[in-house]
Amino acid sequence: MALVKIKATDGTQITFDDKMIGQGGVKDVYFTEDRRHVVGFFRNKLDVYGKERLEHIVGKYRDSIFSQDGGEYWKNLFCWPEKIVEYNGKTGVLVPTYAQEFFFTHGSSTPVIDIKGREKEGKWFANPWHRYCNLDKREIGDWRSYLNICLLISRAIRRMHAAGLSHSDLSYKNILIDPVSVKACIIDIDGLVVPGKFPPDVVGTPDFIAPEVMQTLKLKISDKSKKIPKRETDMHALAVLIYMYLLCRHPLRGKKVHDMNDENRDEELAMGEKALFVESNKDTSNRYDIKWVKKNEPANRYPYIAPWMDLDKRPYTILGPYISQLVRQAFMDGLHNPSARPSANDWEDAIVRTIDLLQPCQNPKCEQKWFVFDNTTKPICPFCNTVYKGMMPVLNFYSKRGSSFKLDNHRLMVFNGTRIYPWHVNRNVFPNEKLKPDQKKAVAYFQFHNNFWYLVNQSIPKMIDITDNKKIIKPNEHIQLTEGRQILLSEDEGGRLIQVQLVQN
Repeated sequence: MALVKIKATDGTQITFDDKMIGQGGVKDVYFTEDRRHVVGFFRNKLDVYGKERLEHIVGKYRDSIFSQDGGEYWKNLFCWPEKIVEYNGKTGVLVPTYAQEFFFTHGSSTPVIDIKGREKEGKWFANPWHRYCNLDKREIGDWRSYLNICLLISRAIRRMHAAGLSHSDLSYKNILIDPVSVKACIIDIDGLVVPGKFPPDVVGTPDFIAPEVMQTLKLKISDKSKKIPKRETDMHALAVLIYMYLLCRHPLRGKKVHDMNDENRDEELAMGEKALFVESNKDTSNRYDIKWVKKNEPANRYPYIAPWMDLDKRPYTILGPYISQLVRQAFMDGLHNPSARPSANDWEDAIVRTIDLLQPCQNPKCEQKWFVFDNTTKPICPFCNTVYKGMMPVLNFYSKRGSSFKLDNHRLMVFNGTRIYPWHVNRNVFPNEKLKPDQKKAVAYFQFHNNFWYLVNQSIPKMIDITDNKKIIKPNEHIQLTEGRQILLSEDEGGRLIQVQLVQN
């Protein structure tokens, strides 16, 4: 073991340990002396375009994301290369080390698999066999954790696309997640695609390759019919990721066999030309039932897989109205029509609205802990079948547009301790990287007391009870929630009015 001193292309001195700590698909990786960064050297020599791509990634593209408004926020969501290095004829990149949360703290519940200290690649959490059998329970988190992780990933991809970049190999191998601290980080940034300038180095990872790319995989790169990774293929991969994190199954891997004699050809068709959503209501030939699952899955895995692969008990509609709509758009309308696929921004917006529909399960033994309110008078947790008991307030949002208030496609479920934030008070405030510190603080909360629900104003300057002669509820005062009551949170343009609906069960 020895320390090697080199200079980055910008003149910065870098000292790294010459003991290799790992190998990726194309790079050999070494720790810097202070272990705050790693240096990854490409095993194969880069051509002039490869070097130019790296220069843009550590230069103008990095600046366009991190030097703009909200740039500090992205440092937690991207493991972005910072400098280019040269050593012994090889080109490399200097990259920050992953945060400690992205390494497994506990060993596997299965002695055969040694994961303690390994990176938390998303693949460990997208498969029910891994998530619920092979991982220590302290590493798993709950269903709300994965919904928030999907929000972070959508937000990161939205920002990348806004900068004119595509990942090209978006998959659970290139994203680290931690359901406990609810964090996510996009890695392997050095292969980013810039349409018309820097083509992709890879076609993607199996399970996440878009159908149009899979369909033309064997065509030569010079063939104009060949489809290559770009923004729309990222959108397919993102939809697959979200579906798998939330439902622990693949949206296209069903029972349909396309070629009985050639396994590779069957895979090409199932993921490409003949790709079909397992929950399609137009063509059910790829849909499986629980008997088929039991017959086709190993007996030792079946108990962990079965709950998630029961399409009747856990259909995609348990994701709520906003995400369900995008699932249909991604895997029915847009599966073979890339331009119809939902964008990362669409997913971000839908997930934000869905988080407001979450309700804690009343069963203390429920593994998932949370579920999405399905707008019924008898809410049931789809994960443990526990029926919600008691009075459940549902707030319907209206917002001021001009001289009138119009119904927003947005609701808020109330449970003890639910909070109101500035983005609930005004529809023109959106919870993203641009929030100012004071916009991240709760301005009101809900409390259940003596069998009644109350809204407690913390810092909203002028909360008005429209139902009770426009009575003003000042900060530190409260108001009881009753059926049909209307409460104005803000009189500003975009200001919200809430109408109370009480669901009693």
